[in-house]
Amino acid sequence: MKVAYYAPLPPARTGVADYAAALLASLRRHGSVEPSARGADIALYQMGNNQLHRAIYQRALVEPGVVVLHDAVLHHFYLGALDRQAYIEEFVYNYGEWNRDLADELWRGRASSAAGRRYFDYPMLKRIAERARAVVVHNPAAARMVREHAPRAAVIEIPHLFAPPPMPADWEVIRLRQRLGVPGGAFLFGVFGYLRESKRLCAVLRAFAALRRERPDVCLLVAGAFVSSDLARATAPLLGAPGVVRRPYLAERDFWRAALAVDACINLRYPAAGETSGIAIRLMGAAKPVMLTNGLENSGYPETGCVRIESGTAEEDSLWHHMMLLASVRAAAREVGGRAAGYIKTYHQAERVAGFYWDVLRRSAFSAT
Repeated sequence: MKVAYYAPLPPARTGVADYAAALLASLRRHGSVEPSARGADIALYQMGNNQLHRAIYQRALVEPGVVVLHDAVLHHFYLGALDRQAYIEEFVYNYGEWNRDLADELWRGRASSAAGRRYFDYPMLKRIAERARAVVVHNPAAARMVREHAPRAAVIEIPHLFAPPPMPADWEVIRLRQRLGVPGGAFLFGVFGYLRESKRLCAVLRAFAALRRERPDVCLLVAGAFVSSDLARATAPLLGAPGVVRRPYLAERDFWRAALAVDACINLRYPAAGETSGIAIRLMGAAKPVMLTNGLENSGYPETGCVRIESGTAEEDSLWHHMMLLASVRAAAREVGGRAAGYIKTYHQAERVAGFYWDVLRRSAFSAT
């Protein structure tokens, strides 16, 4: 079987590109898989919600194949890809003529779409899901969203992939902590990835500041590029607070050094877009306790293998208490990380995941003939 592969790939600075490269390497052990291959039996499309995926989306509609939804909310993709009239028509296609005025209202208020709950409540998945021969998702929340938009779609849930590179040496990790200015024995929290409103950075920084007043031996690494200039301005005073270390986008090797250097990761998502965080998978696989927003997207992880943070009004209080617990009872933090690593390496291992994909591709190619 020959598979045409459509995805952003490194050096594109996106988690989807890293995922796509790792999956491509594993799929090639099963058969012929080539980017943009001609004369293929089936196509595999990696779909996210940014404009790197515009050509992939258009091709997936013209030449249906297996679509992987890394984000199950494509609303923001359409806001960036379409003009006003086309956006309204797409919204009406998804939700009916009676919602035309709502579509116009959402278009006019699109400046607030990064944090506005309503934009996440309308994933706009109908067209891509109806056209695809199969839709692959990584968690139950995404599966539910797809089925709500396209009840007849073939929806398959496949675990997110974990494919770590050769790990940095211990001395590299120790040296990085020293370069970051982290005192010996300090407990280091980390926030990684693109910084947008839904990652709850303001809440994290406020909770950390409160923790630091009681535990001056804690530090916080914030590593990643800001997506939102408004968020960058809003967090600037907090990022300059004692104990906070700021770093920009990290290349792959630097990311893994930093991942191993932290003692715990904070990886919140609210409002959620039906995504499974590749950063969370990586940090859990590296035996780090990861703090996740409690929701259906993260419901598959074992209760003892992660730390669940409540959203809404309880968020900052939940953050503070769990950060205090991890920093104070380090044996418990190590135990959570160890259980996380065991789970990820069992269920998210690259070869296992690639086998699931190959089966979906084979069945989809056969049904198309």
